[in-house]
Amino acid sequence: MQGIEKKNRMDTAMESLELVGLKGYEDQYPEQLSGGMQQRVGLARALANDPEVLLMDEAFSALDPLIRKDMQDELLDLQTTMKKTIIFITHDLDEALRIGDRIALMKDGSIVQIGTPEEILVKPANDYVEKFVEDVDRSKVLAAQHIMKRPETVNMEKHGPRVALERMREVGISSIFVVDNNRALKGYITADAASDAIKNNIKDLKQILQNEIPTVQRDTPMHDIFNIIYDSPVPVAVVENEKLVGIIVRGAVIGALAQDSEVKLQNV
Repeated sequence: MQGIEKKNRMDTAMESLELVGLKGYEDQYPEQLSGGMQQRVGLARALANDPEVLLMDEAFSALDPLIRKDMQDELLDLQTTMKKTIIFITHDLDEALRIGDRIALMKDGSIVQIGTPEEILVKPANDYVEKFVEDVDRSKVLAAQHIMKRPETVNMEKHGPRVALERMREVGISSIFVVDNNRALKGYITADAASDAIKNNIKDLKQILQNEIPTVQRDTPMHDIFNIIYDSPVPVAVVENEKLVGIIVRGAVIGALAQDSEVKLQNV
């Protein structure tokens, strides 16, 4: 219909099928494909036209939970590769929170709030939105950046054990992170190690440095931090391009969970 030559049409079709993971299935009939694969065909057809915007109306609602999750992952991968604007309509809030960069909540045909998943959960615009999101597991949506604290540090190239120990005494902590002049994370030292170093006249922090540090990124979901922080003797370091930008202490995670539980109890 668009006057495109057959070879170009075939090339585009094959590229689209490969994008959605259907390479090798191009000669199959619909009845030879699973429900999830048929859904991928629909996505490939849309991509073949190279649209500026993709409109997906309840695209995965008829799929079973496992296939639905696979298709959500596929869509996220495609969006990363194709850089397309996708308007995805769904009644499943968990699905919206999982795949949406920005979410618009509607009531009676009108938009009542637009925001990131975090904004929708943390700052609901009204009672309707608050009621709508009350049962969501916030630990799957909130990330490290929402619960991290400003880190106390010493500079490996400027400071020694005495400065480190004094800094720990000032703020009441038993360990402190060590960075270089570029704020790149190098490790941590404990109060006991710093005290022993002073007694033994050790002045170089490198000699008492511990470098096995649990680290996460700003966008690491809180749900993924639980097991990391549970076994860690020190706070979890939040890094960005190898630089220390924050720390997560166990109390902050517990506090976030407690706050979530209080909200749910208040709504019972």
